Amino acid sequence: QVQLVESGGGLVQAGGSLRLSCAASITSFSFNVMGWYRQAPGKQRELVATVTTGGTTNYADSVKGRFTISRVNALNTVDLQMDSLKPEDTAVYYCAASTWYSNAIFYWGKGTLVTVSS
Repeated sequence: QVQLVESGGGLVQAGGSLRLSCAASITSFSFNVMGWYRQAPGKQRELVATVTTGGTTNYADSVKGRFTISRVNALNTVDLQMDSLKPEDTAVYYCAASTWYSNAIFYWGKGTLVTVSS
């Protein structure tokens, strides 16, 4: 069974930086897409950023220029460097991955809390 394990959340002041990391429990195949989603209190889960095995990235408009996603295909790891954090970035951040035969998100991590204080 595939598991995605996140790390790196925490409390940071506005303007600060955090780096989230996610590792999959298997390396026998590469997920077509890996990425990060977030869910703030009282809001729906939303896409933050995704990256394909070929390196194509997609970012939410709200994080463009501030967040950077990267992955290591052979290790099935994906990181999210978050700079210039804002209080509105406060949320539970979830690692996500597709399968090897589809781009649809299929696997989810349990989430890590990021809190940005003003």
